[in-house]
Amino acid sequence: MYTGNQLREMFLKFFESKGHRILPSASLIPKDDPTLLLTVAGMVPFKPYFMRKVEPPFPRATTSQKCVRTPDLEVVGKTARHHTFFEMLGNFSFGDYFKADAIPWAWEFVTEVLKLPVDQLWITVHPEDEEAKALWIEKTGVSPDRIAYDPENLWAAGPVGPCGYCSEIYVDLGESRGCGKPDCALGCDCDRFLEIWNLVFMQYNRDESGMLTPLPKQNIDTGMGLERIASVMQGVASNFDTDLFLPIINKVSELSGVTYHSNDKSDIAMKVVADHTRAVSFMLSDGIRPGSEGRGYVLRRILRRAIRYARLLGIDKPFLEQIFAIIQRDYSHHYPELKENENFILNHLRLEEKNFQATLEQGTQILQEKVKSLQEVGETVLNGADAFSLYETYGFPVELTEEMLIEQDMTVDMEGFNLAAEEHRRLAKEQSQQMKAVQESAAISEKAKALGTTPFRGYQELTIKTKIEALFQNGEEVKDAAEGDEVLIFLSESPFYAESGGQTSDSGVIRTQRAEAKLTEVKKGVTGTLYHHFIVTQGVLNRGDEVEALVDEKARQATARHHSATHLLQSALRTVLGEHVQQAGSFVTPERLRFDFTHFSSLTPVELTRVEDLLNEAILANLPVAAVEMSLDAAKADGATALFGEKYGDTVRVVSMGDFSKELCGGTHIHATGDIGLVKIVSEGGIGAGLRRIEAVAGVEALNTMRTMNDQLLEIAQLLKAQPADLSKRVQGMLAQVKDLEKEVQQLNAKVAKSEVESLLQQVKEVEGVPVLAAKVSAQDMDALRNTADLLKDKMKSGVLILGAAAEGKVNWVTVVTPTGLSGLHAGQIIKEVAKITGGGGGGRPDMAQAGGKDPAKLGEALDQVPDILKSFLAAQKG
Repeated sequence: MYTGNQLREMFLKFFESKGHRILPSASLIPKDDPTLLLTVAGMVPFKPYFMRKVEPPFPRATTSQKCVRTPDLEVVGKTARHHTFFEMLGNFSFGDYFKADAIPWAWEFVTEVLKLPVDQLWITVHPEDEEAKALWIEKTGVSPDRIAYDPENLWAAGPVGPCGYCSEIYVDLGESRGCGKPDCALGCDCDRFLEIWNLVFMQYNRDESGMLTPLPKQNIDTGMGLERIASVMQGVASNFDTDLFLPIINKVSELSGVTYHSNDKSDIAMKVVADHTRAVSFMLSDGIRPGSEGRGYVLRRILRRAIRYARLLGIDKPFLEQIFAIIQRDYSHHYPELKENENFILNHLRLEEKNFQATLEQGTQILQEKVKSLQEVGETVLNGADAFSLYETYGFPVELTEEMLIEQDMTVDMEGFNLAAEEHRRLAKEQSQQMKAVQESAAISEKAKALGTTPFRGYQELTIKTKIEALFQNGEEVKDAAEGDEVLIFLSESPFYAESGGQTSDSGVIRTQRAEAKLTEVKKGVTGTLYHHFIVTQGVLNRGDEVEALVDEKARQATARHHSATHLLQSALRTVLGEHVQQAGSFVTPERLRFDFTHFSSLTPVELTRVEDLLNEAILANLPVAAVEMSLDAAKADGATALFGEKYGDTVRVVSMGDFSKELCGGTHIHATGDIGLVKIVSEGGIGAGLRRIEAVAGVEALNTMRTMNDQLLEIAQLLKAQPADLSKRVQGMLAQVKDLEKEVQQLNAKVAKSEVESLLQQVKEVEGVPVLAAKVSAQDMDALRNTADLLKDKMKSGVLILGAAAEGKVNWVTVVTPTGLSGLHAGQIIKEVAKITGGGGGGRPDMAQAGGKDPAKLGEALDQVPDILKSFLAAQKG
C-alpha cells in the first residue's frame, strides 16, 4: 500500500523522467490574476504561459499544487470526495506536446506505475473530440466499448481564460460500492465509478461572452487529485480514511472523546473539522489573513465552520493548535511554509478561535431569547429567516440551532431557512457578476509581449535618453499624441520606478525639443514591460521619438527616505516586540510611510518610544546602504528577511543597512541611513485581528510635522495663558475642575428629575383599567431619559410608562411595562408603534424598550395617540 507522500513523489518523478521540470507548489494567492480569489487548480499559476502573455521559461512542468475550492462547502464531510483544500497532481505542456503524448503517458502511469487493472478503467471524451478517442484506442489499446462520450468534458479554471476539451480516467470500484441498480454504469450518481484524472487539452480562450478562440499554441493541463488516488491505492471507501486524513481525524477523536465511525452524525463533524483545519492551516501558511472580505472572508468562514462542528462533538475549549501540530508534522516536509510561518499561523488560530467562541456565546444568547419569545406566544417553530440570520451573522450552523431547539421541544422551519439561504446565494451571485475584472486590450497585451522586459536604469541614473516604442490611447495603438492627451507609453528603457512592494511609482517627465509629457503612474505588467501613463502637456509626441526621461529627483529622494525608514522600522519592531513580527503590507510615498505588521496587542508608550529611539539611533549611525543580487537560497542563508506571502524568483535583490537590517527588496533607497535625517512616528493602531499599523514621516516631512506640533503647543499655551512647560499641570487642574462641575450638574439634574417626577405622577391616566403615563420630559440623552423612567417606575409600582424627549434634533423614547406582562402588554411592541409616528423605530424586552425618532415636531402627536395604541394591543389580547 502506497502512502499519500509516496504517491505524490511517484507522480512527480514519473513526469520528471518524461522531461518535465518539478516545480514547488505556487501560493494559494493567485499572482496577477484578478479573476480568482484563490488558486483553484494546478494550471492557475501557468495561465500567463497558456495565454502567451509571458514566454514560458521551460516547455514542460509537473507540480503538486495546493488548491482551495468552496462552492461545495456545505457537502464537505457528507460525501467521500469533497474537500475545501486538496492537492492537485499535474503535468503541463506549454506549446510543446499535445494529446498524442499526454494520453499514453497517463495510461502508462496508471497501469504500469500504479498498476491499476486495465479492466477496472474507463475513459470519457467530449462528443466532438474524435481525435482523443482515436488516440486512446491507437496509442493505449483501450477498447472502444470502454470509452464514453460526455458533453460536460470542457474544462476551465474560471469564467474567463484558457480552456479546452478534456478526457477523464475513471476507476470502477466494484459492484459493492455501487447503487445495486441493474443499469448502473459509467455516469451513474453512485460511488462506484470514481474519476481519478482529468486530461485537459488546453487550446482555447473563453471570453466574457462565452466565445472560444484558439490559443496561440496548444497546451496540456492535467489534474489528478492526490486524495482520490490515495483512496483507490489504499483500498478505502473515502478520502477521509486515507493516511492523508486519518491522523488528523484521530486527533479530533481524541480531543472529543468520540469514536470515529461510531455514527454518521459525529463522522461528518470529524471530517469537517479535519478538512477545514487543514485548509485553514495552508491558507495561513501562504499569508492569507482572516478578514471580512475576499479570501480573508473565505478563510474566516472555513475556520469558524471547523469550530462550530467541533462544538457539536463536545469540544468547547481551544483545539485548533493541537490539530495544526499533526498537519505540520505530516505535511511540512513537502510544504516547508508550515514550519517557516509557524508563529503567524498559531497566532491567528488562537486569536480567531478565542474571538469566535465569544461570538458563539452571543449567538446562543440570541437564540435563547428567540426561544423565550416563542414560548410566550405558544409557538414551537423557529422562523426560517431567523435561523438563517443566526447562521449568517453569528456563524450558527442550522444543525446546532436544531439541536438546541429539540431540547425545548421545538423545530426549525427548514423550508424557510432554505428559501432565505437561496435568496442570499442569489444576491451574492449577482454581486459577483457585477465585479468582473477589467482586462487590458489585446493590442496592448500583444505589444507588451513583443517588447518583453523593459530595462530599468533608475537605480543608477535619474535622467536618461530613451525611445518611445509604442503609444496607446483608449486601448488602441496610435502614431502620435497631442497636448492634453492621456496616453500609455512603452519606452525602450526607463529610469522610472514602477509601483511595487508598497512603494508608489516615480513622478517625472519625458521631453523632446518641441514636446513634453508629465508622468502620472508606472505599472509593471506580467511580461516585465513597464506601462508608463503620461499626460501630454506641450507639443506632439510621436511613436519612435528619441526622448529625454527625467525622474523628479526631489520626490524620488523623499520616497527613498521613507522606504529605507520602513526597513529600519521592521528591524526595530522585531527587536522590541519579538521575532513574530512580520511585515503585512506597506505604502511608501514622498510624503509619508505606512507599515502594517503582525502583532496581537497595541504598543505601550514605552514600546513605541523604544522603537522610535532605535530607528533614529540607526539613522544617526549613518549606516551604509548596499543592494546586491544573489540567489534566493543564498539570501535566506544570509539571514535576509522576506515579505511574508510573497513569491520570489531564483535571483533576488538584497538591501542591507549595516548590521541593523537586511531585506529582500526591489525598491529605491538612500545611500546611507543618515540621509533619512529623522523619523517621527505619528500614529499606531489596530487594523484587524492580529494586525497593527504604524504611520510615520521622515526627513523634511518629519521636520514639518514637528514644527506643526510645536506651533499647536504654543497656540494652546497662549489660549490657556500658561508656559508650554506648565501645560500638563494646567490641564490636569482644569480636568479636575470640569469633573467637579459635572458632578454638580448631575446632582442638579437629579433634583430637577425628582421634582419633575412628582409633577408627572399627577398626569397618570387609566386606559382600559391600566395606569398609563405618556409624557414629554427634559432629558439631554438616553441615559438621562432611562434614569427618569426608573424613578417613575419605582413610584408607580404598576402601569405603563411612555416617555419622550427631544434632544439635538431627534427624539428619544423609553417605554416601561411593570410588572412584566401586565395585561399582556409588551414594551418593545408599544415603543415600535409610538416611535413610528416620529419617523423612527426601535424595540426591546417585554418590560423595557427604547427607540429613536427623526422628527421632534411630531413628539406631541405621538403622545396623544398612545391611548389608542394601547387600546388596540389590549383588544388584541382579549380577542
